[in-house]
Amino acid sequence: MDDKHKLVNNGYRSKLGAFKGKVALLVSSIAPGLFLLGYNIGTGSVTTMATSGAQYGLRLSWALLLSCVFTYFLIVSFGKFTIVSGKTVLQSFRSRFGYGIAMFILLSLILSEFASCIGIMGVVTQIIQEWSRPYTSDGSGFHPMLIWLFFSGILVFLLWQGRYRFFEKVLAVFVGLMAASFLMTLFVTSPPPADYLIGLIPTLPKENHTFLIISGMVGTTMGGVLYVVRSVLVSEKGWTLKDLKIEKRDAAISSGLMFILSLAVMGCAAGTLFPKGLQIENAIDMVKLMEPLAGKFASSIFVFGIVSAGLSSLFPILLLAPWLWSDFQGVKSNLKSPVSRGLIILGILISVTIPLFGGRPIFIMIASQSLAIMATPLILFLTLILLNDKKLMGKYRFNIRQNITMILILLFTIYMAVVGYMGLFF
Repeated sequence: MDDKHKLVNNGYRSKLGAFKGKVALLVSSIAPGLFLLGYNIGTGSVTTMATSGAQYGLRLSWALLLSCVFTYFLIVSFGKFTIVSGKTVLQSFRSRFGYGIAMFILLSLILSEFASCIGIMGVVTQIIQEWSRPYTSDGSGFHPMLIWLFFSGILVFLLWQGRYRFFEKVLAVFVGLMAASFLMTLFVTSPPPADYLIGLIPTLPKENHTFLIISGMVGTTMGGVLYVVRSVLVSEKGWTLKDLKIEKRDAAISSGLMFILSLAVMGCAAGTLFPKGLQIENAIDMVKLMEPLAGKFASSIFVFGIVSAGLSSLFPILLLAPWLWSDFQGVKSNLKSPVSRGLIILGILISVTIPLFGGRPIFIMIASQSLAIMATPLILFLTLILLNDKKLMGKYRFNIRQNITMILILLFTIYMAVVGYMGLFF
């Protein structure tokens, strides 16, 4: 009998080990996509989607879907360029278009990411402070600086490991927690199913700031940094021509989940705040307004989702500066080097701005998403030239259909950049 039990246990352990191995292999194969998803669905995206859901319901779902479809095409294109040419786009910008243009793009990306750190950490600290008010004796909630110190300590500890495979696992955990939180909240607060279908019909609401919200939605899914980073990630992964199918599957999973999770956040606000005519003016409103309508449990899950989104976004953002700098220099990234660790610490210190001095980060987050799309047309235009270079791409260079698609996307991003400018200044 004991022998039978041992055989059963050994068989069970063998199957469990095989299952874990398959899951680990799958996560590893889609790691670049998870990285982009974690970067993409941060507090900026949550803020923009929740604001859209509260103000317009699901009427702007079509803009989200369109930007995610375009994102899939661009993720595949940038990844394929690196696989075929063996170079990242930033390296190619420098060798083909000159040091000045490449440096301008590099500085634009790094500065915009450091600015994002301010807004993301501001949203996370204010959300937790508001949520924790009932649990403190004076009702003021946890102090923002203590919250900043706690999360900064976690991020520094994780980033100090300096190993790409370790980062893959950490991001997989963050993304999983974020996805579970938002989908659970949506299950409790979802609007009628028919609203999702109606929202896919292109319409343009006439309310104030519509242009800014649309541009912010597109900016959070189609920011140029996303595609430059995709190129770096594919290079880090070491994918070759035989991995082109894996690269497409990875891109499909990433852009598909971007749409599902962004729509989930929009749906949470559309199902609770929109029917009451309640709008979001700052980060605290996301918690304060949702709790009486959806209950403490749903509100707490949503807060957990926002925190997970913040960490899943801050984690890759802090990695981007050293990665992009090494890529620009044409050297292999070493996250344990003094320069890399110095850039990481700089990003952490910059993120203390709102916890230390106060402020309302929600407009900053939406505006930063709109500004992000303004740099995208230049990156796409330069990459379009590279993707048509026969010496670099050989038989994989763009065909007529791909060129038409890329030009349409380029025109769309230019239009969205103009829309964002109008929303910000008019």
